[in-house]
Amino acid sequence: MQYTLLIYADPTAGPSPGSPEFQERHDAWMSYTQAMIDAGVHIAGEALQPTQAATTVRQRDGETLTVDGPFAETKEILGGFYILDTPNLDDALTWAGRAPHLGEGSVEVRPVMTFA
Repeated sequence: MQYTLLIYADPTAGPSPGSPEFQERHDAWMSYTQAMIDAGVHIAGEALQPTQAATTVRQRDGETLTVDGPFAETKEILGGFYILDTPNLDDALTWAGRAPHLGEGSVEVRPVMTFA
């Protein structure tokens, strides 16, 4: 079954870009991703640009509106995702529990909907 791991984090928490700790965290994410690939569960995954690069599209009263930035102000932002193919939810949760940023972030695990 396919599951999406949605990676959330507070952009003000965690190591600062350019620091040795940031490089260590980056290396941990690369190792985490490679472990998924090696286990044969990795379908896809990407990191996202910061929320400042986002554009939100809405439609109200038949008019399409675009706004720079995210839809809502939140402490944790969506930073990326993985799509995994695992035998069951427990296996997907195990992978989520290995995410390198869990000390200051979270991973939402959600089944991918299949249409017949």
